[in-house]
Amino acid sequence: MKDIFRRYVVATVGMALVSLGVAISLKSNLGTSPISCPPAVLSLQYPHISFGIFTWIVNFSLILIQVAILRRRFRLEDLMQIPAVLLFGYFCDVAIYLCERLPAGSYGLQIAWCLLSILITAIGLRIEIDGRAWMLSGDKTIAVVAEAGGWTFSTIKVWSDIMLVVLAMAFALLFFGQPFGNGTDVVIREGTLLLAVLTGLCMKLTDAPVQRLMRSLGV
Repeated sequence: MKDIFRRYVVATVGMALVSLGVAISLKSNLGTSPISCPPAVLSLQYPHISFGIFTWIVNFSLILIQVAILRRRFRLEDLMQIPAVLLFGYFCDVAIYLCERLPAGSYGLQIAWCLLSILITAIGLRIEIDGRAWMLSGDKTIAVVAEAGGWTFSTIKVWSDIMLVVLAMAFALLFFGQPFGNGTDVVIREGTLLLAVLTGLCMKLTDAPVQRLMRSLGV
């Protein structure tokens, strides 16, 4: 029980860092990660509903895709994605609130926020993965689709990111008449591409020092 508690604490810390990365990417106003694009556009159209709630909706939809593919092979333990999604959505709302007062004036500062979000997300993902507890539905759905179709995870990951961005652009065109946001707040721009491409590359640089730090802390 002690080991299970430890793993969930570690994974929750990682998830909190990932949500902070999402909030900082939104603050950069250069675009957010592909999986966060649809909830970001929807929250601009319906500001009385939080980003976190739309994150829940998108991720619950992904869980339903898993159920449709796996059917009887959908395991009881896979339902742990539900509390993970609820917690992550709440963390996102809190992180967005905490980042509201961050300055984001010049383009150079916007790039700096975007790069910081990539770094924090990369660290958070490694901690979350090493926790071996919570699992968010985005990567789980990609793994399920890849296995069902006999494709590689990386191939489906690329197509998943493209489809999420296209979906968000369609929402933006429908709501605001332009594909990148509402004209003031930007959801899809160069930051989206940077987050999609550089987060995995950044993890190759941060994984080793993060794992050394966790071992030194006895995690």
